[in-house]
Amino acid sequence: MSPWEAVGVFAAGIGAGTINTVVGSGTLITFPVLLAVGLPPVTANVSNTLGLVPGSVSGALGYREELRGQRSRLLRLGTASLLGGLLGAILLMLLPADAFKAIVPVLIGIALVMVVLQPRLAKYLAAHRTEPVRAEGGVALLLGVFATGVYGGYFGAAQGVLLLGLMGLLLDDGLQRINATKNVLALVVNGVAAVFFLFAAHIDWTAALLIAAGAIIGGQLGSRVGRRLPPTALRALIVAVGIVAMVKLLV
Repeated sequence: MSPWEAVGVFAAGIGAGTINTVVGSGTLITFPVLLAVGLPPVTANVSNTLGLVPGSVSGALGYREELRGQRSRLLRLGTASLLGGLLGAILLMLLPADAFKAIVPVLIGIALVMVVLQPRLAKYLAAHRTEPVRAEGGVALLLGVFATGVYGGYFGAAQGVLLLGLMGLLLDDGLQRINATKNVLALVVNGVAAVFFLFAAHIDWTAALLIAAGAIIGGQLGSRVGRRLPPTALRALIVAVGIVAMVKLLV
């Protein structure tokens, strides 16, 4: 890797760390850059996953105020994310990529619809609900978080968009607190996948360390920007990033 390529990977890490903290889809910045500097696809994927873990930690710390009072929720959903992320990492080593990637744009599209309609759906459910809202989201959210973890462990792009869509619909809470939860769940998925890849895959350590350094900076930038956005602006940003993710994956 030339010095200029190293600078490009580092800059991609900053961008990915920032956008992952605010919304998700940072992999769609770093993954193409790693391919462009000559890494094989699987090596690029696993090196990227490992490199983004410190950025996830940085972003989660930046949202620590919004995480207060969510310990029980994080334990429940974090367990589902951990199991899903591990399964997704195993599938990456066992299955061809084409079959799984084919459904990714569909998943992102569903998530975007959920994000856009979430306020109206929440009002409708509140008006027609016969039982109190379950703060933890129930079995449906656990299964959804597990499935998103599988996807995140396998590829990871836009898993934040999927998590925000699911939790925005199924949790009775503010978008900023949900975004904070999303950052922790993404950290769990990336972390368990990264640990698995340490023992099961080839990692380009130069690329991983450059992304990690950039993502730490980006995580702090993203937490400062994201926490100041009103719900409407954050929702609009989620939709914009999700559309870009769909276009890139389809092209």
